[in-house]
Amino acid sequence: MTENETNRQDPEEEQKKKFEILCGVVIAFFAAVLAVTDLGGSKFGDDEIIAHNEKANAYQWYQSKSIKQSLAEGQRDLLKSFLEAGALHGKAAEQTRKTVEKLDREAARYAKEKKEILLGSAAVGKENWVQDIDGTFGKVVGAKQWEAHAEALGEAGDIFDYATLFLQLCIVLGAIAIVMQIGRMKWVFFVGMVAFGIIGTVISVMAYLKAFSAPLGG
Repeated sequence: MTENETNRQDPEEEQKKKFEILCGVVIAFFAAVLAVTDLGGSKFGDDEIIAHNEKANAYQWYQSKSIKQSLAEGQRDLLKSFLEAGALHGKAAEQTRKTVEKLDREAARYAKEKKEILLGSAAVGKENWVQDIDGTFGKVVGAKQWEAHAEALGEAGDIFDYATLFLQLCIVLGAIAIVMQIGRMKWVFFVGMVAFGIIGTVISVMAYLKAFSAPLGG
């Protein structure tokens, strides 16, 4: 090999190494973005499962209050029917009226508790706080709030999936760019890698913003 041929190949080899270094750095950057995206998708996916479980628990709690309210109203209506029919007199009638009033109050309280459990303490206002959590009022997160939270996290999860797809395609294009022998095609795949990586990064940011803005009152 002549000295001229060696000098002619050295710049080509140097350019190839520079391209491989550039491509490797860009791949490493978008691989890091992919790792962060996967972490967010996993974390908020777990939060979505928790939200669905909490929603189910809240609806079960709501249903138990509905049963108690129905029982109180049923007893009240039965006693009222005795009073209206004139079946009770004197002290028995008076005692029955007091029991009816008590059952009325219980039914009304259960109705308020149901509303707070369904909508949450923040939605019903302080004046309607009747259900406590570990002895503290105003801490109920409603079934509807958990439901909205779970739906928002589910939407964020879908966005995370799109971000992951674009970032994975980005890395594939980068790997092809490194092994590609044709100079022009190397840059075509490199530009494709950068484009897919930027799109994936933007979508990942959108997914995080959607997840962090998921509504949940307390």
